[in-house]
Order: sequence, then C-alpha cells, then structure tokens
Amino acid sequence: MDVILTAGGNPIPDDPLYAFSNGLPKAMIPIGGKPMIQWVLDALAGAKSIERVVLIGLADEIAVEYPREIVRIEDQGDMVANIIAGANTLLSYPQPSQYALVVASDVPAITPEIVDWVSEQTVKANKDLVYTVVERSVMEKRFPASKRSYIPLKDMAICGGDVNAICVPNVNYDNPMWRKLINARKNALKQAALLGFDTLLLILFRAISLQQTEKRICKRLEVDGIVLPCPYAELAMDVDKPGQLELLRDDLLK
Repeated sequence: MDVILTAGGNPIPDDPLYAFSNGLPKAMIPIGGKPMIQWVLDALAGAKSIERVVLIGLADEIAVEYPREIVRIEDQGDMVANIIAGANTLLSYPQPSQYALVVASDVPAITPEIVDWVSEQTVKANKDLVYTVVERSVMEKRFPASKRSYIPLKDMAICGGDVNAICVPNVNYDNPMWRKLINARKNALKQAALLGFDTLLLILFRAISLQQTEKRICKRLEVDGIVLPCPYAELAMDVDKPGQLELLRDDLLK
C-alpha cells in the first residue's frame, strides 16, 4: 500500500506553534532530537504493508529518511489540493496501489502496528473511503490531558483520526463537499453542520448513532465509505497546540 504524507504549512507569528518551529515547517518541529515528521516516517518504514510514500509540502533541501521509495511534490496550497496532487502522482505510475493511506505529519506517536492495522482494515472494508475515529474513552485512557474536542453521538463520543485511506482510482476528487469538510476538520460541529442542519441537531441532542452518521456522510459525499472506530488513540493525537506538543514529547521520550 502507498501513502500520501501531508507536510505543508509553516507556522505564522500568531500560530501557537510558531515559537517552536524556528521558521521551519510545522512537520520539522523537533521531538527528542528528530523532526516530528521523522517519527511518522519511521512508523511507515517499520510497517510491513507500506511501500511508496508521496511526501507533500517539504522542500527537497530538508532532509528526512525513509528506506523505500519516497516522492516529493510541492505544497499545493491547501489540504484538499495536496491530497488530490498526491493521488494523481500515484495514478501516474504504471501499476498504482489500489489503496493509499492519507497520513498527517503531526501524529508522531503512531507505530508500525497502527499503520498495518489501518492498512488491513482498509483492504477488508473494500470501500472508496475509510475515515478513522477514536472513542473518547480510548483517547482519554491513553492521553488523559489531550483536550481533544469530540462529536457526541448517541452511542459514543468520537474524534477524527489523522491516518485515513482512499481507493485511489475511485474517489471523485471534484466533489466540492470534500474541500468544505476537510477545511472544517478542526471543528467537529462545523463538520456536522456541513452534513445538514438536521444532522447537526441530531448530533447536538445525541439522537444519532455512529452507523447513522456514517450513512449520512457517505450520502453527502456521494462515496462508498466507512467510518472506522480505532483502538489506537495515537492516530488521533495530533499536534496543534504547545500543550499537545509537550504531552507527546513527554510520552515519546519516556
């Protein structure tokens, strides 16, 4: 399986992570003497299921290590454009992998085991889109101080993961709803509102289950997909704030 690894974005002065970046991309913020993205690449390198990596948004002169094929392309300006560019790059190969993981560079706690688990579930699901989520109980047991925001459903409260998957040749990349949902990825209720006012109300009153939400998402996106609850909090523990950075530094360097 191939990977689209997104690493675009340099923190600006009003970004809470600006003081930690030293003018470099967010992906290069150091944890334990190596860049955050290198932790992610090490997990991909150790995974048995992963082959080629398309790395988006990190300049060629910035050195990172990966033992197999790595292809770099420029930052396209936003997350959706980066994913599309990564998918098109994979499709340009004579025999592209059917599925690709879409991985963020700010989840340094992921492990080869986690990567292989998502890969295995993706193949089993045989869907065009696999969107990972983590239950609140799983997240708070592993990272009690994570301070994540959650979507409160009828049967569970969830947060979105940063290791997802697509069926590369089947996804309709021209669907405008993709851009809206991904741009709202840091705001759970805004994402819910994009699925429809009725869906938002159902979520606010905890009157809709995960399975019902999945059906509404797939209908809205016009995609054959699945929302996949994961037993690994690490794939949803991203770094957006200094507190989360310090939390992961402490955790990874134990």
